[in-house]
Amino acid sequence: MIVDWINFTPWSSLAGGALIGLAASLFAVGNGRIAGISGLIGSVLQRGGEGVSEKALFLLGLLVAPLLWGLFAVLPLIEFQSGWLGLILAGVLVGVGTRYGSGCTSGHGVCGLSRLSPRSMAATLCFMFSGFVTVFVLRHLLGG
Repeated sequence: MIVDWINFTPWSSLAGGALIGLAASLFAVGNGRIAGISGLIGSVLQRGGEGVSEKALFLLGLLVAPLLWGLFAVLPLIEFQSGWLGLILAGVLVGVGTRYGSGCTSGHGVCGLSRLSPRSMAATLCFMFSGFVTVFVLRHLLGG
């Protein structure tokens, strides 16, 4: 295995993970709800939902944060290697997966595991395994 030391950023990654944990913790303490992004988006889009403004502000913060960061540092270049069709297909698959899995990576991986939820442990193991298999097939078997 070769480590790309130029792009190896353990401290900023640690800080980002800590901020995600802090935001999820504050959301849970402040609202009594899990900060799963797919659930938040679903409830914001639902008519007559409870706490829509707080959820919408939380989601807005996720979108605005990189823009604010861009005022102080150069943002990394965003590059889609699979093209728009692959991006759309991936988005549809993630959307379907979050509905069948009753949550997304943030809901299960960050919030569920921190609460020692067995269901979240199973879900996290499944999506991590699926990601490993997908990368192996695309990079090593299909040569992408």
